[in-house]
Amino acid sequence: MSTFRAKTVAERSEILANTLVNGEYRHMVVRCTSLSAGAKPGQFFQLLCPPPPGGAPFLRRPMSLYGADPATNTVEFLYKIAGAGTRGLTTLGVGDTVEILGPLGRGFTLAPNLRHIVAVGRGAGLATLGPLAQAAQAAGIGVSAVLSARRPDLMVSDELFRSRGATVLTVTDFEGTSGPAHVERLLRNLITENRCDAFYTCGSSRLLRVQQRLAHEFGLPGQVAMEQQMACGLGMCFCCVRDFNVGDEIAHKRVCWDGPVFDMMEALP
Repeated sequence: MSTFRAKTVAERSEILANTLVNGEYRHMVVRCTSLSAGAKPGQFFQLLCPPPPGGAPFLRRPMSLYGADPATNTVEFLYKIAGAGTRGLTTLGVGDTVEILGPLGRGFTLAPNLRHIVAVGRGAGLATLGPLAQAAQAAGIGVSAVLSARRPDLMVSDELFRSRGATVLTVTDFEGTSGPAHVERLLRNLITENRCDAFYTCGSSRLLRVQQRLAHEFGLPGQVAMEQQMACGLGMCFCCVRDFNVGDEIAHKRVCWDGPVFDMMEALP
């Protein structure tokens, strides 16, 4: 085991579960140190994936935190099977080990004056926003979640949000309900009902633009977890630099080091 910086550690973690959730996603739970189990919503880990048959992943894979429990020293990941790295993860069974590096990055923050927040996620954002429900519940903050997917059977995190007392609204491409215009109507209704003190979002540039427009119109704050290809995850390689609108200037920031969570109004979709 080796440390890279304060509050970050690389460790071999035992697989406790690695189960199929639906046709695209798997849920992995690993036993870890108390440091890793103290990860905050919005932070991520770099996983050293084993090579799958016929593949050889070279770099670690960034993986959003899906859950962390200091009481049991476990962290959870919800990952989509997409390439050699994630295919390699599917070969791991209970009792096997995987090297994880983290927790990394800056996560979500919940201001003490918030009464009710709105979480809007799609794709990988469904996993990234999941831990926010637990943090909000612990802080006595109500949550409404608008979760988007291609089809109902690919929806994830909806039961997690419900189990934490959140109101969940699901929209899908299959049902024709996931378009920006319809989601904007849902968000406007939540604002009218005084159930939106801030936006938290990840996973869709189209829906991010909707929230930015509403945030500007109603003077609401917001935070976005940005998705970006990464190499080191430690801010050294500058692989994940993106442009952000800071004041009247365009600033270049590293998603892994300066984020991945940013002020929603600074993000350029």
